[in-house]
Amino acid sequence: MSLSEQKETMKQDKARILTSLNLKEIMDCLPQRYPFLMLDKIIEIDGHKSAIGIKNITFNEPVFQGHFPGEPIFPGVLIIEGMAQTAGAIVIAEERESGKKFDVYMLTIDKAKFRKPVVPGDRLEYHLDLIKRRGSIGRYSAKAIVDGKVVAEAEVGAMMREA
Repeated sequence: MSLSEQKETMKQDKARILTSLNLKEIMDCLPQRYPFLMLDKIIEIDGHKSAIGIKNITFNEPVFQGHFPGEPIFPGVLIIEGMAQTAGAIVIAEERESGKKFDVYMLTIDKAKFRKPVVPGDRLEYHLDLIKRRGSIGRYSAKAIVDGKVVAEAEVGAMMREA
């Protein structure tokens, strides 16, 4: 490939890079729906390499009816799910460029740590960074952050499969 062809390819790649996904675009990528959709939007996307997903935690989330009455705490397992959904959405959004439809399945959760409870009124940010991607399998380092403080972290692995 000549230098001019390489430059043109790079220009085209840059033109296709997503910078964010709104709720409708997320729903076009993921099969999850309310009450199990753990994302409101995704900001600062860098292809499938990194992203920040946002979930606004409100008191009327269904889980708060039983977790826990009188002291509502957003479940850690749903924080992990939000991390995985953020990773899945950015990978699927990027792969849509190929014209094929993909599904993403969680494979692993490693090194999960919960540092502080997440409660109604919090704006939960899922910060994801690609650790490694080989073929259809990717692994991400994820941090959940509220008000600039890490409230949870984990490594999530997923597999992409053509639908």
